[in-house]
Amino acid sequence: MHGYFTSYSDIISIVGDIVSIRLPAAEMVQQPIRNRDLAMIDQDGQKISLAQIVRLQQDVVSLQVFGGSKGLSNRCSVRFLGEPMRAFYSTHILGRIFNGSGEPVDTGPDLSLEPKFAINGPTVNPVSRVLASRMIRTDIPMIDVFNSLVESQKIPIFSVPGEPYNALLARIGIQADADIVVFGGLGLSFDDFHFFRHAFEQAGVLSRTVMYINQSSDPVVERLMVPDMALAVAERFAVEEGKRVLVLLTDMTAFADAMKEIGISMEAIPSNRGYMGDLYSQLARRYEKACDFKGAGSVTILSVTTMPSGDITHPVPDNTGYITEGQFYLHDGQLDPFGSLSRLKQHVIGSETREDHGQIMNTMIRYYAEGVDAERKQAMAFDLSDFDKKLLHFAEQFRRRFMALDVAMPLEQALDGCWKLLAECFDPAEVVIKQELKDKYWLS
Repeated sequence: MHGYFTSYSDIISIVGDIVSIRLPAAEMVQQPIRNRDLAMIDQDGQKISLAQIVRLQQDVVSLQVFGGSKGLSNRCSVRFLGEPMRAFYSTHILGRIFNGSGEPVDTGPDLSLEPKFAINGPTVNPVSRVLASRMIRTDIPMIDVFNSLVESQKIPIFSVPGEPYNALLARIGIQADADIVVFGGLGLSFDDFHFFRHAFEQAGVLSRTVMYINQSSDPVVERLMVPDMALAVAERFAVEEGKRVLVLLTDMTAFADAMKEIGISMEAIPSNRGYMGDLYSQLARRYEKACDFKGAGSVTILSVTTMPSGDITHPVPDNTGYITEGQFYLHDGQLDPFGSLSRLKQHVIGSETREDHGQIMNTMIRYYAEGVDAERKQAMAFDLSDFDKKLLHFAEQFRRRFMALDVAMPLEQALDGCWKLLAECFDPAEVVIKQELKDKYWLS
């Protein structure tokens, strides 16, 4: 590393994983000490851990210690390295697993000679972006048919703890027609980490995947680095290799909680429910990395955002909803067609997909909504018409054939399945849809 190697030892506090040091005023002027640059913590001449500058306040510099502050004392010294956090980038990192500090944690070849680059670059100028117009197929009907995922989209999976959101995320990573998948795990349990690794290996897609993992037992401060490294590497693959990159992040609520914990350690003034006042800006800074690059590839972001107690007004999902382009709403083990929304699906439905896609999507959801109403009428012991009974059968089969998370089929097969279910449940005259489409696709 290039930089400045003068040691400073006037440590004034160690709170949590935050070390604060006072520098002579002359040094603050002479050295370009910048926010987010790296430093090395030494003790008794031994390197202890990397740290990152997180606040400059007059003559006091606060640093996050990546390895945690356990065992540190005020006898430690700090050396500022004069450069930001860097991550490995080359085609050789495909199939590799890195920790929250960007170091490999698998048994693969040594990467010390591979190039590194700074991870905290700016977002792309809007002038250099291309309007989203290409679909990412996932073979999950509730996404492909009803809320299509579009290249360069940023969209979360809203869920509650205990739902199979990690299983859904792994399936999307395995089945999506992306060139490269970059996975970022934030505060994962070992079981969850093993699940993702095993799932990618068993499906044979690990060779096109890069994984950045922060486990729940790892230092909290490293949790903040995982999205930055994952998104920076994804951007490199998109721009330099022209790849269609899908970034999977789980769980962004853990990222926000790490921000809150570090903010409290730094005695920052909290805002809503203890989260820092810049929560929106910090989330937007990551999500805005999603981009379809002019003359190159694309970066698409699909994240998990858990909602404590299912509270959609919680600060993390609430702020996320203002930044992203829709959401997938997961509850009761299913993707809810009413709570889910893809604001970019109109860019691909009917233009990149089959001509009947838009009509069949709207018709299926309309009759499913009427079927749910019929179920309520039945539960309250109201009399049901013959058409209500058809709607009941339709709603039951719709859940089983399309909403179940283990259902996988290509888009065209799913569209044919929609026509088949309509034909099984209704007479052609009862289905409100364009006649020319019924003449062409109705399955008798």
